[in-house]
Amino acid sequence: MSTPQYDRIDRAILAHLQRHGRTPNVDLAEAVMLSPSSALRRTKALEADGVIAGYRAELDRGKTGLGLTVFVALRVEQHSRETSRHIEESLCAIPAVVACHVVSGEADFLVEIAVPDLASYEQVLLDEILAVGPVRDARSTFAIRTVRSRGPLPLDHWPPRNGR
Repeated sequence: MSTPQYDRIDRAILAHLQRHGRTPNVDLAEAVMLSPSSALRRTKALEADGVIAGYRAELDRGKTGLGLTVFVALRVEQHSRETSRHIEESLCAIPAVVACHVVSGEADFLVEIAVPDLASYEQVLLDEILAVGPVRDARSTFAIRTVRSRGPLPLDHWPPRNGR
């Protein structure tokens, strides 16, 4: 199986779609200086390769009643691949979890939670997060204000130098 090859036009398509996800194909083609059929073919290829993981609307947390963002550093017992899978599945099943990362350092997982208020966070922490068996410690950090969230990925390094 060969590795897909990407070029600067693919990078331009990705950069444009990260900022303007609802761009019609004709406008995307014009922005990256391709014919509409070429732009569509390349976009479909990037989707098929999994480079474009999906499309969605980004919502304002405050306007949707989720005014509290909490970052929770979790430490766990019984380090193993099976334990990690169990924790990952359990955390991803909690609706308030909007991001979950396996990390190195003092914590094993860093979890981002979006909830309406402190009482809601207490319920999520006590009834859901700490109920995950191998979790032995949770350290919470509360966001005072979000300066930037979910910005576009930097693509200056992409595609790899061996790209077409």
